[in-house]
Amino acid sequence: MKSTRKSLRTLKTGLFLGLSLCLALSGCRPREQGGIRTLRVKGSDTMVNLAQAWAEAYHAVNPRVRVEVSGGGSGTGIAALIAGTVDIADASREMKSREREAARRNTGKTPRELTVGYDALAVYVHKDNPLDQITREQLARIYAEGGDLVRWSQLGVTVPGCKEDRIVRISRQSNSGTYVYFREHVLNKKDYKAGSRDMNGSKEVVELVSHTPCAIGYSGMGYATPEVKMLKVARRAGGPAYAPTVENAVSKKYPIARALYVYTLGEPTGAVKEYLEWILSSAGQKIVAETGYVPLNGGK
Repeated sequence: MKSTRKSLRTLKTGLFLGLSLCLALSGCRPREQGGIRTLRVKGSDTMVNLAQAWAEAYHAVNPRVRVEVSGGGSGTGIAALIAGTVDIADASREMKSREREAARRNTGKTPRELTVGYDALAVYVHKDNPLDQITREQLARIYAEGGDLVRWSQLGVTVPGCKEDRIVRISRQSNSGTYVYFREHVLNKKDYKAGSRDMNGSKEVVELVSHTPCAIGYSGMGYATPEVKMLKVARRAGGPAYAPTVENAVSKKYPIARALYVYTLGEPTGAVKEYLEWILSSAGQKIVAETGYVPLNGGK
């Protein structure tokens, strides 16, 4: 009898420790309760509003599936995918080869990439800023290490409410896909200049610019508000400058347009596959346009 009780206690202890470890790793909590399947989505802050809109619309048409969305940045979502703790990672940049290899090594599965829309990465200034356009070279001279543009007067403008004339640089945190994309495609892979105000989310960038007359920032065009202005951007000095619009992103006239991605571990199946097929459908792509981004068909 004592031996039996001891065995039961050992078994219960083992089950408790195993469950505790499982929950701590966040990779094996139940995904289906009460007949409702839960899909876990994590990643890009640029895409978080879009992802939430998709989740709510999909649950309305398919109540047996609930999509849990969280942000944190593209790097955070990709890290969760590598760890196997999410079903889908949202990213505003491509996965790096070392990240793909880490996912294969950790999970035994090869990540699959799906383009779900496009975004024109907008350059924001305060609504009262008289500047209307800027070049990629000027942006690099503002943001990149060693850049010599530090005052608005160097760009030929006097900004109301900006007494010191200094350009206040608003940026993103380093695990952001937007941060990485801007560094690679605007700064030509140079390091960022120290001293910027680095925000955790796309929305926060625009909000800070709206309250800071001296500021300049970059974020997805879907986060525009009446309190900020989106600058036209030219590829080079003397060249045509284009606004961040759907049409200019589709035609690639706007110089800093990019794709939006989702990643899965291996080929998606079951509820994940059905959800991604819905995202690519006319209903899902309509939401891309409604949230201020560019659908795969260009809005046609």
